[in-house]
Amino acid sequence: MAGMTDQVPSIAQDLHPLVRRVLAPNPSAFTYTGTQTYLVGHGEVAVIDPGPDLEEHVAAILAATAGERITAILCTHTHRDHSPAARPLRAATGAAIVGCAPLALADDGPRADAAFDTDHAPDRVLADGESVHGAGWALSAVATPGHTSNHLCFALPQARALFTGDHVMGWSTSVISPPDGDMSAYMASLDRLMQRDDLVYYPAHGEPVEKPQRFVRGLIGHRRQREGQIVRLLEQGDQAIPAMVAKMYAGIDPRLHGAAGRSVLAHLIDMEQRGAVARSGETWRLAA
Repeated sequence: MAGMTDQVPSIAQDLHPLVRRVLAPNPSAFTYTGTQTYLVGHGEVAVIDPGPDLEEHVAAILAATAGERITAILCTHTHRDHSPAARPLRAATGAAIVGCAPLALADDGPRADAAFDTDHAPDRVLADGESVHGAGWALSAVATPGHTSNHLCFALPQARALFTGDHVMGWSTSVISPPDGDMSAYMASLDRLMQRDDLVYYPAHGEPVEKPQRFVRGLIGHRRQREGQIVRLLEQGDQAIPAMVAKMYAGIDPRLHGAAGRSVLAHLIDMEQRGAVARSGETWRLAA
């Protein structure tokens, strides 16, 4: 199997008899080596997360599927590093855009991930459990809100594989940034994946995850550790988020503190909804 160290943008690589990937040339602090577009099937092909609207990436997808027919273009969610290339790909192939619902939302804080693709207009929105089919394959939607409210994963039962978009990534934890990012929904979506029997995850960023249940258990544990840090800080007295970030993320680049604050806010909102904390203006405290 090809690994990240030998992955080259625009060159299709085989991961499984039914799965190829094409790396978009958009590396960054939030995309790692870039967005990974997946091609499912042969002859009749589904494209998952077509990626950013870069001419060279669309050309690479078309080159990788030359002599085949793209029958469906699926998007896990509508951040601009995932869905915009769906439109030029549809124009070039006539394939329908299916998957997540449209979502246009102005965030209220510094992002650590891409902004929303406000022009996303799918031909068909897939509800949880709905499928698209091709020769020798089927892809079923698995609703996984949290990173965004419209996030879907796609299950490929023929490979016992799950395409996880940004819900589970192979290199970093997912960004949960309110108001659309929701920590409670994210944790529930992780719990849902724990009940599945997938053998491998194919994330949009990072290596395939080959022991997915163990990996997800680690993600859940990481989030619980962050919540524990928040509780211990609030036990010392009322706290504002910037002061909490300075203690919780000591040693990271201060330029990342704004994005880290979004994660802390997501945890606090979740805890507030459960009655564990309360706020007064910009200050948070343990609930009485």
